[in-house]
Amino acid sequence: MSRKYFGTDGMRGMVNKHPITADMALKFGMAAGQVFANGNHRHRVVIGKDTRISGYMIEYALVAGFTAVGMDVFLLGPMPTPAVAMLTRSLRADVGVMISASHNPYHDNGIKLFGPDGYKLDDEKEMLIESYMDDATNAKLVVPKHLGRARRINSAHARYIEFAKRTISNKVRFDGLKIVVDSANGAAYKVAPAALWELGAEIIEIGNSPNGFNINEGCGSTAPQLLQKTVLAHGADIGIALDGDADRIIVVNEKGDVVDGDQLMAAIAQHMKSKDALAKNGIVATVMSNLGLENFIKDNGMDFIRTDVGDRYVLEYMRKNGYNMGGEQSGHIILSDFNTTGDGLTAAIQIISIMVEKDMRASELCSRFEPVPQVLKNIRYDASGDDPLDKILVKAAIEDGRQRLKNSGRVLIRKSGTEPLIRVMAEGSDARLTEQVVDDIISSIG
Repeated sequence: MSRKYFGTDGMRGMVNKHPITADMALKFGMAAGQVFANGNHRHRVVIGKDTRISGYMIEYALVAGFTAVGMDVFLLGPMPTPAVAMLTRSLRADVGVMISASHNPYHDNGIKLFGPDGYKLDDEKEMLIESYMDDATNAKLVVPKHLGRARRINSAHARYIEFAKRTISNKVRFDGLKIVVDSANGAAYKVAPAALWELGAEIIEIGNSPNGFNINEGCGSTAPQLLQKTVLAHGADIGIALDGDADRIIVVNEKGDVVDGDQLMAAIAQHMKSKDALAKNGIVATVMSNLGLENFIKDNGMDFIRTDVGDRYVLEYMRKNGYNMGGEQSGHIILSDFNTTGDGLTAAIQIISIMVEKDMRASELCSRFEPVPQVLKNIRYDASGDDPLDKILVKAAIEDGRQRLKNSGRVLIRKSGTEPLIRVMAEGSDARLTEQVVDDIISSIG
């Protein structure tokens, strides 16, 4: 049975267009409340959000749904996704909710769920919630005496800042470092600069003036150009860019070069191995990670495992097989010794602390390997029509591309789990050939 509302990372889409409507959010709250209201204790749900204007609409609709089925609601306001995961555990909540569309523009929004252990839900739980949403007329509405209450948690920012700082030794300080922090006008616009400042760094803030409409607009991890310019203009030691919900990070070194998640994973993994802190002596990445990362990890005596695209699949493999580090090229860095999901701020603190400990510049630390030339292009398609990947012409172009790169690279085609996009990626030793292969496949689709 296929999922009706949930994608690879919760429920997401354009606001006021099915399923991201106030009515659906109300049903979602009632459905999730019924699924997680087990036992005789007072049931709790933690709700955080990013800075989109639609967050208010969805938040209040969720509150109505959860309280109607007897759950107490703890409202965090704008907070990173990893903070919601952490506070779900800390506040002994039955479920955690994050209202965000991550790196998407302001007109999109979505809902992510975390179980009481702080981990994203499995498919079975999501399917159960969907079935309740489709049968909202039978919602287990409580009598007035048992309605839930809602309250704001004013200490949420301080709790998460302290949590993030405690992921490194209290002997480590960032004094003397100049750091540019790009919060993408998103969920971390208060906590990220504050945490790094409290660790001793001089902070230059950009992307920290959200107005409900400018999240991810010309800033953040998907648009690092402003960060590059700012790092160079201020002579900063490093720049960090988060996405809208701050569960991923991109770094800019002191030379203005962009550093992706693959290089960050390489640096952190090598350091953890040197400290004998890398569980199973390996890391988990996805099929999108560069071959250069795989070669580096293996050349340094570590194991390298690939999963399907999506941090949920990385984490699922980590949990099942005992790994404590994984991530994605896009900047999701999962350090399960600290948190139960990707955490951009925690990853930034780890990288900067390694710089301090080893007295290394960001350009030196974050260039562990030479990437194999990689080309990734997206093409939008009509989701209501036939699947483009089923067309004979497209299949032939993909097979032809694989044959042309057979001995020197690979081709990967996948659909986005959150947008009607087909992502075409190829990598190989011949950069020109690699790009030509991608362009030929894109042309066959379009």
